[in-house]
Amino acid sequence: MTTPEAGEKRTPAPSGEPLLRLKDVTAGYGPVQVLHGISLDVTEGEIVCLLGSNAAGKSTTLKSILGLVRPSGGEVHLRGERVDGLPAQKIVARGITMVPEGRRLFSKMSVRENLNIGAQLRKDDEKIGQDLQRVLKLFPRLEERLEQKAGTLSGGEQQMCAIGRALMADPKILLMDEPSMGLAPILVEQVFETIEEINKLGTTIFLVEQNANMALSIADRGYVIQTGRVVLADTAKKLLENPQTREAYLGELT
Repeated sequence: MTTPEAGEKRTPAPSGEPLLRLKDVTAGYGPVQVLHGISLDVTEGEIVCLLGSNAAGKSTTLKSILGLVRPSGGEVHLRGERVDGLPAQKIVARGITMVPEGRRLFSKMSVRENLNIGAQLRKDDEKIGQDLQRVLKLFPRLEERLEQKAGTLSGGEQQMCAIGRALMADPKILLMDEPSMGLAPILVEQVFETIEEINKLGTTIFLVEQNANMALSIADRGYVIQTGRVVLADTAKKLLENPQTREAYLGELT
């Protein structure tokens, strides 16, 4: 597999249907409604970010896509087919995988075992082996620690393992929930460089992130969510350059 030159942006594939589409999705927890009619699209080949403050509904949006929270209204489509209402395992099998907030590795299991869990729904053994080599090429540090317990890794290494585990599912679209959380600034830069590289190698990414400047610097487009509603949608460049946007919605998200 040929890696694009540094700084080269992968061109989104033209398509009549978005790879992922949310249409008027409402969702919440018991009597508490968190999402109030969320609509957004992610086109194949893109990096799209969802920005907002704490408790704005960002993580609930991801969980609604993956089936961890069942929408009470609206629709979620993957390549034109509805997936809302399906159990999370079937949604993962259809090609949506998430790197969760806080990484959530199996701490007492080895790095190798955690990576293998990502491929547990797959049957294509030869391709699984190829994908493992791809992950280890992407994260050489993991190859050095394959038999080490995941709980003994550094924070940055654990994030590598969590991303690698998700990639082992061979996703059509990778959801990422706050990938920079808890990492030192130098590691945050490395994580976002890795996200760009994964995208250039062919994986579409939908990213939830509080670090707006970093997220928008690598994204094609962005949505801003406030109290469960999308209040802004534009190209990443325009969101970064719009002073009113930054003051009203992104000022605290540095």
